[in-house]
Amino acid sequence: MDEDKNFTPFKGRILREGSDAPRAPARRHRLSTRLWHWANVLVLLVMAMSGLMIFNAHPRLYWGAYGANDDPAWLEFGAWTDNAGANHGGITLLGHTVETTGIFGLSRGSDGQELALAFPGWMTLPSTYDLALARSWHLSFAWGLALGLAAYLLWSLINGHIRRDLHITLAEWSPRSIARDVVDHLRFRFHDDGYGVLQKLAYAGVLFGLLPLMIASGLALSPGMDAVAPWLLDVLGGRQSARSLHFLGLCGIVLFVVVHLAMVMASGPVNQLRGMITGWRREGGRP
Repeated sequence: MDEDKNFTPFKGRILREGSDAPRAPARRHRLSTRLWHWANVLVLLVMAMSGLMIFNAHPRLYWGAYGANDDPAWLEFGAWTDNAGANHGGITLLGHTVETTGIFGLSRGSDGQELALAFPGWMTLPSTYDLALARSWHLSFAWGLALGLAAYLLWSLINGHIRRDLHITLAEWSPRSIARDVVDHLRFRFHDDGYGVLQKLAYAGVLFGLLPLMIASGLALSPGMDAVAPWLLDVLGGRQSARSLHFLGLCGIVLFVVVHLAMVMASGPVNQLRGMITGWRREGGRP
């Protein structure tokens, strides 16, 4: 990781993708960032898919300390049969139901049979219902998430990545600066000289918000951790609140990944992928 010590951001301009400006190779991502990025691709994918299988065991979410089938849920994935004998699947959010037959609540397995599961097999790990195996996958990779995040944040403090690349200055906090960055993104104009304020907010939100929330709420759901640190459940509002927060944290991470991939596609996927693999990318023009 010696390359991190000599990292100098490329001082470029905001250029529209496809411009005729000269292309220059520039260092974009440190080795620690690249390693953590690709490790998380695997870790988060396995944890998300195994977590959805765990959710299939009881596809209802509540607030507070307790919750069971007869208690009112703020979110529920379910299936039902209408008067004509046809089966349906849907999501009920705060008392309002949206039919999602074929995807959520009711889908078909590989043998063509209807399955009353919150999430279909192609979204879960394992693909067939197995709560014990899903928990094993989930808990095993949870160590990778927690230890990886701790190591990455520690190294980012040491090499100055957080201070240099993620710190939001007073000028960037101004409404004018944020509005300008929003307009730049809407016009598909991207920063060549580092992260814009929206990127900093998104990355900081994940690093210091969503991922710690996922780890804390996951620990709170562990009976062993409850014996060691019972206060954690109290902080999160009870076991069912921790479960709800865990699910909402996953939704936030999925939203971040979708927006992240959209921005990668809009700003030149080949160039962006090159930068995340090699640490170098070309600035100011097409890859």
